[in-house]
Amino acid sequence: MGKTLHVGLPGREYDILIEKGALEEAGQRCRTALPRARRLFVVTDSNVGPLYGERVVKSLRKGGFEPVIETLPAGERSKSPEQLCRLWEKMMAARLTRTDAVAALGGGVVGDLAGFAAATILRGVDFVQIPTTLLAQVDSSVGGKVAVDLQAGKNLAGTFWQPKLVLMDPETLRTLPLNVFMAGMAEVVKYGCIADRAFFEFLEARPGREQIMAEIEHVLYTCCACKRRVVLEDERDTGARMLLNFGHTLGHAYELAGHYTQWSHGEAVAAGMCAAGQLGVELGVTPADVPERIRGLCAALGLPTVISCSMEDYAAAVGLDKKGAGETIALILLEELGRAAAHRMSKSAVLERLKSLPGC
Repeated sequence: MGKTLHVGLPGREYDILIEKGALEEAGQRCRTALPRARRLFVVTDSNVGPLYGERVVKSLRKGGFEPVIETLPAGERSKSPEQLCRLWEKMMAARLTRTDAVAALGGGVVGDLAGFAAATILRGVDFVQIPTTLLAQVDSSVGGKVAVDLQAGKNLAGTFWQPKLVLMDPETLRTLPLNVFMAGMAEVVKYGCIADRAFFEFLEARPGREQIMAEIEHVLYTCCACKRRVVLEDERDTGARMLLNFGHTLGHAYELAGHYTQWSHGEAVAAGMCAAGQLGVELGVTPADVPERIRGLCAALGLPTVISCSMEDYAAAVGLDKKGAGETIALILLEELGRAAAHRMSKSAVLERLKSLPGC
């Protein structure tokens, strides 16, 4: 038996279904969530499509849908305004109507792009998330953030558009390359850092892929339950939801320093959490033992704990951070392991403190 979480946003409620073999039931599950839809425009990528596209399309046909599948080149470069425009045109060529829907089959790039396309085509159609990567399953598929990247930075053009269903099959994680799986573990570790000390300790005792996969439904449920709580409290990312960005402000600097090709998002977040932990100690907010525990777990998972970064890249990331307000920024720091808080500081003060970090 799988696990189900209900996201009870008024007028925008949906279920998160976590079940091994769930791809075989995609048609039935989507039909329940999308009773009016006839045509379902499935967006996937060149990695995921060959693995799962045919299986999902077959199940959707059994569910009474007319599926149309569109395959994008895999990778962050596809999360662009150009690909968004291309998807809009493809959707119109497929004669999508306002009662039809979009399905995102893939990782975070596919989910963000397909979700943004669904939110904007015909002034908004329903969509479902079928995430196939660990990072997407524990983080980006839940909560309704959809976006594309601009030349100025990641996720700068987007909106909030809640899915009608999140359907995750943990078995898809078995086909992930090890580095992609472990990059997703950075977001898993984040939840332990910000909200659940016992979960962090659970992960410390299981620092390997097979150990995690043996408990994967519990891992996914714990992470999604945490994100659900935060989203219900703060759907639009103006308060408590900011805590989910622990390690991300500095992580964005590392992604920028690597020109978005050297470091994956998860790898950059891992190093960002390690740096944020150390920064918290220097600011007198974080207990001295916390950064070492974060570094120890990240290292055991094969994730980077330090990434070299120039002050110019730090300045760019801090300047573009969506948690910023004028000349200040809400820096997410740990007040103890398992409890995070936003500390508003001037951007100049943050940059001054960053000079002392390793790798700067």
